[in-house]
Amino acid sequence: MDPITHTFTGAALAAAGLRRATPLATAALVMGANAPDVDVLSSFSDGFVSLAFRRGWTHGILALPLWPLVLAGLLLLWDRWVRFRRNTHAAPARAGPLLAVTTLAVLTHPTLDWLNNYGMRWLMPFDGTWFYGDALFIIDPWVWLALGGMLFLRHSNRRLSVARWTVFWTFASFAVLASTVPGVNPTIPVLVPLPARVLWVAGLAALVAVRVRRFVAAANGPSDRTFAAALAIVALYMCAAVAASAAARAQVRAALAAGGLSAVEDVMVAPVAANPFAGQVVAATANAYYTGRWSWLAQPRFELAGEPLPRPRGEVFEAAARAHDAQQFLSWARFPVVAIERSTGNDGFVAHFGDARYLDLGRLDGPTVRLDRNLSISKAPP
Repeated sequence: MDPITHTFTGAALAAAGLRRATPLATAALVMGANAPDVDVLSSFSDGFVSLAFRRGWTHGILALPLWPLVLAGLLLLWDRWVRFRRNTHAAPARAGPLLAVTTLAVLTHPTLDWLNNYGMRWLMPFDGTWFYGDALFIIDPWVWLALGGMLFLRHSNRRLSVARWTVFWTFASFAVLASTVPGVNPTIPVLVPLPARVLWVAGLAALVAVRVRRFVAAANGPSDRTFAAALAIVALYMCAAVAASAAARAQVRAALAAGGLSAVEDVMVAPVAANPFAGQVVAATANAYYTGRWSWLAQPRFELAGEPLPRPRGEVFEAAARAHDAQQFLSWARFPVVAIERSTGNDGFVAHFGDARYLDLGRLDGPTVRLDRNLSISKAPP
């Protein structure tokens, strides 16, 4: 999930009462909820290093036990050498509770990341297998509204905090209401349906009304129990999304089998932006990918879209796949596709890699590999 969701999760856990476990518990929860994403630094590397590295080493079973120890140790050092020196009467942070809340926060991170169709490598560094929940879009506005809304009501008692929240809600509303998704090909319409936009505006209006009319005491905001209830509702929403995705995959398999396509190896029903009732379908057979659309509210629920995409194979693909960028991309790609064309002068080939998960969104294009007539990797322009 996005960093905002991770941060809201840690902050909401603190607001639900865990902040009282020990001094620095809130810092531990927020830091722990975000720590595995230190691998975002790989985004500054050349080529496709980031795709090959993200959600791996820092998210896997080797790192998960280490993060709480590292973070708790750093916070205890801060407590001893900075915080206590500033206030010698401050209660010291306690190692046991600090380690416990940090562990909880760290575990929320890969769990949330697993929920979307980008995937998670739980077993790294021992096994690079990707696992996919296919349940929530990578940015889920309803999680923002539920957890962020509660945090807004508690932490908007000063003008500066109100200004900060205004900036956030403005950004969030742009992401939900804009005609195109930021960072995606601007010629492709956003997938957020009109009812979702209306519901988002209504939810924001309700939050503002509660804040302005002081239905919640301005000094304290929602109670710890209210935060616990909000977290429980979000958890139930996520569990329902996981169950719905599994049911949708089963129904897609059944629909394909009824249409004579029974040898399906894998099915993805990927969530779409702000609409938990719809999904993007990719079904893989030994020879092709079949794409389509899913909707719980339509009849029929599943429809194929376009022609099947052939799975990459052959000597040209195998030669192009040996390129360093291609290897990194393929280590991440779930449904790899490749378009091969003759280079200028017909003295070689150009292979364009992609992933069927993201072709409809016009983003996350893979590498382009050029081959000479002997199928050797060439850096010459096509």
